[in-house]
Amino acid sequence: MSDIIARIRERARQNLQLIALPETEDERTYLAARKLVDEGIARIALIGEVSKVEAKAGEVGVSLDGIEIIDPTDETVLEKCATLYTELRAKRGMTIEKARKTVVDPMFCAACLLKLGDVNGSVAGASHTTPETARPLLQIVKMAPGVETASSCFIMTTPRTDLGVGGAFIFADAGLVPNPWPHQLADIAIASAESARLYLECEPFVAMLSFSTAGSADHPDVDKVREATKIAKKKRPDLNIDGEMQGDAALIAEVGDKKCPGSKVAGKANVLVFPDLDAGNIAYKLVQRLTNGGAYGPLLQGLAKPGMDLSRGAMVDDIVNVAAISALRAGAGM
Repeated sequence: MSDIIARIRERARQNLQLIALPETEDERTYLAARKLVDEGIARIALIGEVSKVEAKAGEVGVSLDGIEIIDPTDETVLEKCATLYTELRAKRGMTIEKARKTVVDPMFCAACLLKLGDVNGSVAGASHTTPETARPLLQIVKMAPGVETASSCFIMTTPRTDLGVGGAFIFADAGLVPNPWPHQLADIAIASAESARLYLECEPFVAMLSFSTAGSADHPDVDKVREATKIAKKKRPDLNIDGEMQGDAALIAEVGDKKCPGSKVAGKANVLVFPDLDAGNIAYKLVQRLTNGGAYGPLLQGLAKPGMDLSRGAMVDDIVNVAAISALRAGAGM
């Protein structure tokens, strides 16, 4: 486990939050829930029918002591979740009858409970795709004030302790927005800076990546990054955001000094914003595999409350780590 992740777990312990785990058909959920409670990282609410949760826990061999169960079919839970969902989707023709059928799904129930404040965070995605995980959150929790774009980031840890924050970086977007427009890319940069400040406990230095550095090439793809950089700087002049720049200029001081003289970001970036999902996804997987580094995410950004996604290949410790991250974000009011 990286020092960054160990530190996140410890910070979560200092301000215990109630995290919903709705994927109660998956044995990994029970093993992670037990570990989270036993290690005092978070309080846990399993979202599912009580009889089915108890049966699955027995099958897996996990005690439910100290773990809350919230049953979506319980009439009190069902009524308040259905009422909320009806109100939020009324303009799209939602009726209370349709809503009741929808919110018995633990994924939608968890999102409603998060919106209502009955839980502080939620984590899913081990057995659901990113669209399946994100859809209830986008429909119910919605975006944070002033944010128009939902995105994701990865906490990356590498052996190169001379780069980033002791070898750690934020990579974005590597999981959600395929081909962002300039204003979306600007939102991703701003959200990622705040993620770096929270997760890495650092002053963010955000590099807007491209195959061009400071005008070395002309192409519509480069124009997009330049425009996004301008928008991000205008929206948040207090942040260290610069671009467009190539990866080596962002990371290596001597290259940054040569290619981007005077830049506050070049050569010391700890947040790397990729121009599209192809670049971000390929980069994080290559860094993870070639450096034997850590990749924690995709961590959803921009939501009003911390609903988090997982890779479907997630191990039990991955669920524990992302739950700790969700708890940390909840404790910070993000």
